[in-house]
Parts: sequence; C-alpha cells; structure tokens
Amino acid sequence: MVMKITAVNPDSPLFGHIRPGYNLISVNGESVRDNIDCMYKLAEDIVELEIEDNTGYRQRFRFDYPEDIGLTFESDRIKRCRNTCIFCFIHQQPQGMRRSLYIKDDDYRLSFTHGNFISFSNITDNDISRIIEQRLSPLYISVHTTDDQLRRVMFGNRNLPPIMEQLRALTEKGIVFHTQVVICPGINDGIHLEKTINDLYSLCPGVATLGIVPVGLTRYRENLPQLRAFDAIGADLMIKYVHRRQREFFRRGGSRFVFAADEFYILAGHDFPGISEYEEMEQFENGIGMMRHFLTDFNRRKRFLKPGDRRYRLAILTGESAFTVLENRVKPDLKRKGFFADIIPIKNNFWGEKITVSGLLTGRDILKKAAQLRRNYDIAILPPNCLNNDNLFLDDLSLEGFRKESGLDIRTGKYSMIDTLNEVCQ
Repeated sequence: MVMKITAVNPDSPLFGHIRPGYNLISVNGESVRDNIDCMYKLAEDIVELEIEDNTGYRQRFRFDYPEDIGLTFESDRIKRCRNTCIFCFIHQQPQGMRRSLYIKDDDYRLSFTHGNFISFSNITDNDISRIIEQRLSPLYISVHTTDDQLRRVMFGNRNLPPIMEQLRALTEKGIVFHTQVVICPGINDGIHLEKTINDLYSLCPGVATLGIVPVGLTRYRENLPQLRAFDAIGADLMIKYVHRRQREFFRRGGSRFVFAADEFYILAGHDFPGISEYEEMEQFENGIGMMRHFLTDFNRRKRFLKPGDRRYRLAILTGESAFTVLENRVKPDLKRKGFFADIIPIKNNFWGEKITVSGLLTGRDILKKAAQLRRNYDIAILPPNCLNNDNLFLDDLSLEGFRKESGLDIRTGKYSMIDTLNEVCQ
C-alpha cells in the first residue's frame, strides 16, 4: 500500500523536494498500511523514506533522529460497523442530512486516535497482532453486556465473538481498555449489569474504566425495536447502585472503576460528584464529568468576570437537560457580577422531546427562538458543542446562514464560559 501525500509543511526538511500528490512508498524498506502505521515507523531513530513522484520516479530520503518530517497524508478508509444495534443512534435519524452523519465507524484505529467506542465485531487476527505489536492502547470498547447471547441480540449480530475472550487476550498483552455500557431499561440492566460490571472489573487494571450511559431515543424509531427511556426514579436507582459499586471498588483497589453519565444526575435531580471523584476523567467525551468540569472551572474563575461599561442583555442558550443546572448554579453568580443574562432552554423538536442535550440541538430549532431573542437580548451565546469544526449545525445549517436568517448577534462560546462572557462584553 502507498500513502498519498496531501500537504508538505514549509518547515519540513522535504519542503521544496516533494509536492502534494506524491506517494510515500516505504519507510525503512517496509510498506505502510495507514496513517498510524506510518507514524509508528517514523518513530525510529534513523528513517529512510522512499517517495514516488507523479511520473513514477522514486527517490530515497534519509533522516537521523527526525522529530517531525512535516507531511500530511490522505485519510484512511474507515472500517464500517456491521452491526444493527437495537439502540443505534444512526438508525434513528431522518433522511436528507449530510452524508457524514450516517457513517457507522467501527475502526480500532479511530478508537486509538480519537477515543471512538467500537464493538470489536470486525477485528481480525492481523488486527490483534498489530494492536499488540504497535501498542495501540488505550482502546475504547462498547460492551453493553458480557452475556454473549444477549450481546448478540443487542448488537443484531449473531456472529459476534465472545467479548471477554477478546478483552482478556489483549489485557494479558498489556493493552488497556476504557469500556461503556449503554443501558436499555429492562434489557441489559439488573442482573445483567451486575454480571457485566463484575466481569469487566475482573480484568482490571487492563480494563481501566467503565462508563454507564442511558439509551438515547429520538422520535424517528419507526420499524425499530421498542425501547423505553429512563425516568427520574430509574436514574436515581442507577446513581445509587453505581455509587455503591464505586465505594466497593475504591476500598478494594483505590479506583472507583465505574462511572455514571451526567444525564443520570440531571434526570434524577442529584448534584454531581466532586471533581476528584471522576479521577482521571477518562470517560469525559462519553458525557461523564462534563458538567462537574464546567461548574468547577466556572467557580474557580468567576472572580475574573468583568461585565464591562455597556451592560449587554445576554441570552445563554442550552439544551433542556442543562437548563436547571445553569439556572441555579451559574445565573445567580452572573447576576451578582452585574451581568444581565438569562439561561434560555431550547426544545429539541427535530430529534424529539427525549433528546435534551445541547450537543444535539439543530440550527432550525434554535431559529424558532430567534424572534424572541432579537426582541429581548443584545447577544445570544450558543452552546459550544452544537457546531462542528466547519461551523455547521447537525441539520447542515451553517453558522453564517444562521446569522443571516436570525438577525442575531450570535457568539459561538467555543472557549470557557468565563472567557466568552468577558470577550462579548468588552
């Protein structure tokens, strides 16, 4: 396999010698399979590259102790998911959205580089050997249950290999895993969850953490399995159960091991654990510890808030789940500091009332509030996670298009709450 070069950094020792569109043929005489393989081979003390230009002519370049050769390569082809999980969010989307939102990746390379949770359903013996050889660790695994028969039902894949055998074989070779269980009430909770937690903990410290996450259900579930969402009582029971297991594991090994998603605490009306109780925040991108991190950062830095000479009327937009937290824990401090700010919850009409997190708000749902916001506020601040890196909402509305249609002075809130407020009020 060859790697197509897409960019050459001006600081690269190869700048001026090669161009985008050339191919990397080999590193130290060995072909490269993908970006990770390339990074692994380039970490040697002495590196010899064989590069082919657009005419087929090949040259060799040698470097001693290279820190960075300054090349960017074409993205790898993603390994796709072959499962039909009963709770898959991809299957709960309407037609007509951007193509990338329908991609179901199940790629161990993206698990290593980006922390994506994968099922290990399409892993091969060669993949296993490579993970061990190149120490691709930690990896993030969606387990959901360690009962193999139930797991095959939940994943909609009768050929799913036994997950404990896979994890055990790799942890014995020093590979570390962070795992998750998406709880579907009445299916993989109760005794099944008890077994799953005990089984995974038996592989600790190879299995380092376990995140417990509630199933997310949109209104687009026609012809899909009947599932029910958590209510406040169920969330309360789950939190109490997880805390009991945390105390047990902490006494035994010094780590709490299992952690509950922020959604459980919000739904049950519980306060979040202290920041130290999330330990290394290994499950942060899984929605575990995000709210505590936000509140801790806000509380530590709120003394630096400066409303400025002009008192703008601010609308801080959020999903419905975070509204109560922000209303009770943030707004009073803003008021004491002299800010005219309101927390505005946005109802998720696009996905349905059961989806309440700010990261799944669409531009069109926020636009429905535009007239009220223009009338009552000078500046509206978007949640930081409702836009992608290209400033597109989930429904493909661009930030620029949103601004034109809404007529709002809209800020994206990409920084911390403190920095954003100080920036817009200066």
